[in-house]
Amino acid sequence: MRIISYNVNGVRSAINKGFTDWLQTDPADIICLQETKAMKDNVDFKKIEDLGYHTYWFSAQKKGYSGVAIFTKIKPDNIEYGHKLEQSDFEGRVIRADFGKITLINAYFPSGTSGDERQTYKYKWLAEFFHYVQDLRKTRPHLVVVGDYNIAHKEIDIHDPKGNKNSSGFLPEERKWMDTFLANGWIDTFRQLNPASTGAYSWWSQRFPTVRLQNKGWRIDYICTTENLQTKITTAKIYPDVKHSDHCPIYAELTL
Repeated sequence: MRIISYNVNGVRSAINKGFTDWLQTDPADIICLQETKAMKDNVDFKKIEDLGYHTYWFSAQKKGYSGVAIFTKIKPDNIEYGHKLEQSDFEGRVIRADFGKITLINAYFPSGTSGDERQTYKYKWLAEFFHYVQDLRKTRPHLVVVGDYNIAHKEIDIHDPKGNKNSSGFLPEERKWMDTFLANGWIDTFRQLNPASTGAYSWWSQRFPTVRLQNKGWRIDYICTTENLQTKITTAKIYPDVKHSDHCPIYAELTL
């Protein structure tokens, strides 16, 4: 099972930058997108489906905002849109797909960069999401949670930890949530296979055009699995040279 997670920062914009051409290279069996910023009917999805992907979309009610999607060459047994939390579902943040005994959750975690109100909501969302996945494990124990977590976990995951110590996405409370999450039976696939890899980032600010060229980034995108899949993780990579967004794709392969 080859999985990609990719915040495309607007799927229509990404398509204009060659995203569909990149899909033709068969980068993975399952492509999980965040921040699609579009309804399915506003996208030329037929070209994507012609490549062999089944497409499932969960868009925000607000136009041009948030949204997640799963493109998969493996037809799922079940799809669930949202996770029954009103504001999160209104913002199109979670979509679930079941493949046999494996359940895949594609999530776009909130950002707190726009101010205190959204940062407070981010903490609320994190608490609710943790409860959601831990509860789901009781009936679906083999889980994969992919997406833009909007958190750089450790100092190794950010180019300037000292300068960003008060920045949303690297706040102590957010990093502690990641500590708690991983300590409760979850595996960060990239760090599992690349424990000391530095300069491995998945997002670069667009405020300054040289930031990506200088690789002054953050690793805020993750593919995590439950511990019972730890021995199945055979590959975990980041693709910084794929450029349709301010993020880049991340990849994990599970041998099941």
